[in-house]
Amino acid sequence: MEHRRIQLYAALFLLDIAILFGSFWLAGYLLIGQLPSLRAVQVMQFTVPIFVVIAIYNRLYSIRALEEFRHAVVRLAISLSVSAMLFLVMTFYVGSSSDFARLTFSLAIGTAFVGMVVIRRIVCWSIIRNFRGRVSNVLLIEDGGPKIDLPGVDRFAADAVLLENAQRDPETLDSLGRTMRNMDRVIVSCPLDRRVFWTRIMRAAGVHGEVVSEALQELGALSLEREHGWSFLVVSAGPLGLQARLTKRMIDLAFTVPALFLLGPVMLIVALLIKLEDGGPVFFVQPRMGQGNCMFDMLKFRSMKVERLDSSGTRSTSREDDRITRMGRFIRRTSIDELPQLINVLRSEMSLVGPRPHALGSLANDKLFWEIDGDYWQRHSLKPGLTGLAQVRGHRGATETEGHLTDRLQADLEYIRTWSPWTDFKIMLATARVLVHHNAY
Repeated sequence: MEHRRIQLYAALFLLDIAILFGSFWLAGYLLIGQLPSLRAVQVMQFTVPIFVVIAIYNRLYSIRALEEFRHAVVRLAISLSVSAMLFLVMTFYVGSSSDFARLTFSLAIGTAFVGMVVIRRIVCWSIIRNFRGRVSNVLLIEDGGPKIDLPGVDRFAADAVLLENAQRDPETLDSLGRTMRNMDRVIVSCPLDRRVFWTRIMRAAGVHGEVVSEALQELGALSLEREHGWSFLVVSAGPLGLQARLTKRMIDLAFTVPALFLLGPVMLIVALLIKLEDGGPVFFVQPRMGQGNCMFDMLKFRSMKVERLDSSGTRSTSREDDRITRMGRFIRRTSIDELPQLINVLRSEMSLVGPRPHALGSLANDKLFWEIDGDYWQRHSLKPGLTGLAQVRGHRGATETEGHLTDRLQADLEYIRTWSPWTDFKIMLATARVLVHHNAY
């Protein structure tokens, strides 16, 4: 398989160069009607070496780029974009750019990208059809450990006789060594007491060896770190890095500050109407669990009668709830009661998008939420949101069954795993469709 990979790398590399050459020749012909165009050739001579260096550095020719079409397209787009920017910087400093060169360059790069994507689509389809989707040699040694379902791998069943002989018979070791030869990965599934044995065998064979661990699977281990001779298992790395957190905060402020100015008059009118109805407080302040399992005071417009307020949230609001005031029924149905949480966002206690914070006493099937699913607390690894993925999927209203809670939890955990700025924008747009919802009561 290694030889086939090298052949594929070489073929892709040569095809990429050929596509780049052809794209520049075609661009020159379409723009001035000459084939070949001297200017197009000059631009091409600068661009192709830059692309080659960036593509190799960016691992455009790698195992993952062969096996995963989407990854290959992303790497290709980055390589071509960086190459284009470097070319433009070079031409700017030497003062050699012209309208013709820019047009030629843009057309050539766009044509090349399309051609290279088509080639990679064909290569990925061919790998799936002819090599079961893999161009890497992976050996799975089954020695009484947990069953592992990995498509496209070679399997080797180890028996007790082999294990006994391998500890004192060079010929058995030779047989094992030949089995592991030329493998990109060797994975062993074995009981705990034989892991040391297989570790020594794989190290002696000089292969990339891995041992399956049920305990690590249960922990959801992310990686292994070593420091001062000790090994540390990484089980939690935080869902967002510094750059992602700054991006998310900038999005929050970019929308929250203008929203407070625009919706300020509406909020003042609502506050006045609440006060006029029964003379009670305007806001309902309730402790909720926030990021890092730390509590904060969440703000809402008060929608219930003062004497019937439920600060713990033990009783979910029902459709014909007698605790709700006339004004409260309107602001709950239109989600206006949630607007004061923009202040929570401004104070960095909440985000515009994230898992909705639940009342601490909320119940489903007479159980507290965290008693239903042990993963419940993981939803607090991000700031709670004014809206979230669960809400735009229609998971609103009372949690009468355990399924109501698990549906929301799975949506929240999916959001945490797959967060991106684009995800937040999509959820905010989708929220407009569910501001007035049949479960908003």
